[in-house]
This record gives sequence, structure tokens and C-alpha cells, in this order.
Amino acid sequence: MKITGSKSVRVLAAVAAIVSLFALQTVPASAGGVDFRKAVKNSGKGITIGLIGLDDAIGFGKDVHDSIAREAKKAGAKLVFCDGKLKADLALACAKTFKLKKVQGYANFNAVADAAPAICKAGPQVPVIAIDIEQDPCQSAFMGADNANAGATTGKAIGEYFKKNFNCEYDAFISLEDYGVGIANELRMGGYRSGFASVCGAIPADKLKKYDAGRLDRALEVMPAALTTLPGKNKIIVVAINDQGIQGAFSAAKQVGREKDIWAGSQGAEKSVWCDIKSNPNWLGATAYFPERYGEIVVPYLLDLIKGKKVPFQLKVKHVAINGSNIEKNFGKISC
Repeated sequence: MKITGSKSVRVLAAVAAIVSLFALQTVPASAGGVDFRKAVKNSGKGITIGLIGLDDAIGFGKDVHDSIAREAKKAGAKLVFCDGKLKADLALACAKTFKLKKVQGYANFNAVADAAPAICKAGPQVPVIAIDIEQDPCQSAFMGADNANAGATTGKAIGEYFKKNFNCEYDAFISLEDYGVGIANELRMGGYRSGFASVCGAIPADKLKKYDAGRLDRALEVMPAALTTLPGKNKIIVVAINDQGIQGAFSAAKQVGREKDIWAGSQGAEKSVWCDIKSNPNWLGATAYFPERYGEIVVPYLLDLIKGKKVPFQLKVKHVAINGSNIEKNFGKISC
């Protein structure tokens, strides 16, 4: 999933950091998660649901929107879509629109979590499924990433690669983070470190370099200087809170002739990076979130909530570490 910068434009919005995963020594327990469910024909007939979108200009957000629209159509439900465009004021306006249009339940991908109370108050008092970002106090269920396990999935894959190929020797572990998204950042980025440490041991403090540079533009800015601090080093691990951060890292490294010096892991495995992953052996893993299938969780469970059925609060995705060798097994034939 793609992540952005300042408070009003961050994809996984700020929540007080109540947990620190920096001390994790083992990979979290198996993620579990829920299975995808295809919408049942006519299961939503006569029902109006809403979606506050992340931002359709972002691949992840558009994939989520398209999947929810597809499944709502299959179910026979009317979907009212309103694009929050990563901005709290727009998401608030969306909630007001849902109230006017008598939406009976909605999914909320608002990017600014600390705006959630106002959005909840402004919107209709109906079931709400939060997508990837906590939307307290009105979320009936949380659908999306199993954050710690999402990070650990690819962190462990990177560790296994380095153990097999370099006997766990590496020069630096660069973490491109998004501090503004609070606990989601700690869980995902801490998960990387936990997964890696489970194979190669704890990361020494002098090798761990963290930057608030999780998105594409920030990675492009930060990485040249970061590489300058590591002259002659060619076993540099770089992980990012999303795919775009790693796209930026490789692009920046290429500009200074050092794209072969970095070994990367990301989160999302979005369509927009499939060809990059397939063709770049240094992109060791990308945790798949399957945004193109989010609707297969959001729609059936939201309809269940609207009908008064009990639904698990945690509706988390089952994550997979994607790389060049297994990408087509998971997503089918890819033409690049």
C-alpha cells in the first residue's frame, strides 16, 4: 500500500504509538487472517453502501476501489463512492454526503486517523469497516493488513536470502519509514526487523539507519545521501513501508550507479511494480496485500453487519512474500 508524507496526506494515518516492536526477537505468530469471499448474487439487493476512498490517483487505492465496486455490483448493492484523496477535510465531506444519501453501511479508507472521530460524528450512524487505517470510534471491524506479520513475512525472506548467499553478512539495514502513521509504521517496520532477526540475529544499532522517507519522492531525496555514507559497500538492505519507497530507492541508487548495491523488500506487491519485481533480482520480496481483492472481504462482511450478523472485528489479509520466482504463481502471467 502506498504511503504519503505530511499529516494530512499520509496513507496509514497517525495513531498514538502504543507499542514498540523494536525489541521483538522472533517472528510473530502465524498471521491467520480471513479467506476472500466472492459476493453472493442479490445478497446486497436494496442495500446502499458507501466507500470513502484513499485516493484513486494511487494504484493501491484504485485497486481497492475497483474491487469493492466489482463485488458490490455482483451482490446487487448500490455503491456510493467518495474519494478522500488523502485529505481529512474531503473524507469528512464524504461522510456528510453518506448521511444525506442514507448509506446503510460504509467502508472507510480515510488517510488521517486522528480525523476519524469527526468523520464518525459527521457520517450516518451505521456499520463501518475501516480499511488499513484505524477509524475509531465508529469502526465495527478492521479490514486490511496484519501489519506486524506483513513486515515479518518479507523481513524473514530477506534474512533467508542473506543467510544463503552472504552468511548473514551485510553492511547496513536502511529502513524507509513513515513516522506520521503511528502504530502502523511501528508494526510494519518492526516486523521487517523481527523477521530478519529470526534468521540472521538482531540488527546491530550501528547498522540500522532509519529515515522518514517511505514514499517515492522522499526516497528519491534521501537515498543518494544515505548511500554516500556507505562508500564501497554492496550489501545494503533497504526496506520500505510500501512499494513506491523501494521504487524510489532503486531509482535514486541507479542515478549514482549503485542499484546493484542495494537489496530490497517492500510491502504491497501492487500491479504497478510487478514488472519491477519480476525483472529485478535485487528486489528480494514484496509482501502481497492483494488490494485487487479487498472487495472480497469488505463487501460480504459489510453486508453481514448491515443485516445484523456477527462479524469478527479483525478481518485481516493472509500475506505472502512475492519475488521474481513466485510472482506469476500468485498473480498469473505477467507481460512486461
